[in-house]
Amino acid sequence: MESYDMENVKANVILETERLYLREMKQSDFEALCKILQDQEAMYAYEGAFCDDEVQEWLDRQIARYQKWGFGLWAVVLKENEEMIGQCGLTMQPWKEDEVLEIGYLFWRSYWHNGYAVEAAKACKKYAFETLKAKEVCSIIRDTNTASQKVAMRNGMTRKDMWIKHYKGVDIPHYRYVVCR
Repeated sequence: MESYDMENVKANVILETERLYLREMKQSDFEALCKILQDQEAMYAYEGAFCDDEVQEWLDRQIARYQKWGFGLWAVVLKENEEMIGQCGLTMQPWKEDEVLEIGYLFWRSYWHNGYAVEAAKACKKYAFETLKAKEVCSIIRDTNTASQKVAMRNGMTRKDMWIKHYKGVDIPHYRYVVCR
């Protein structure tokens, strides 16, 4: 884990909450990202854990999103120990015939059930409305992922519709939870 002095951490912060910093991910976050994306249980909604190449593709995609949109999934850093405990942020995602602004979140399993996902997601919602001036934002969640659905509801979202997404050769029902400004 890369160590940061507080001045360096704050210089790279995009969002700050009571307990968390959200900042752009960088190559040095690869190892921390592996702890999430290579955890079979954490990645069940993605049909299983990622290999190293898939983790690198994920990281590269976030960095490309920062350059294209000015946002993407950000590293979630716990203030108390400056450890990257997850990722949360905004991405443009396909939904039926449209492209929608989504709040996504994935955390290390050891940090589940502490309210970090809700805290980070609420900060992203505020950023979407206040900074990006979005009219609505959503979270697209696998139908069986009740924990993430609860995060969306705690973030003020309601289930709007359903769509079958095709991923790794599997048809997977997903719900779209939406909140409007």
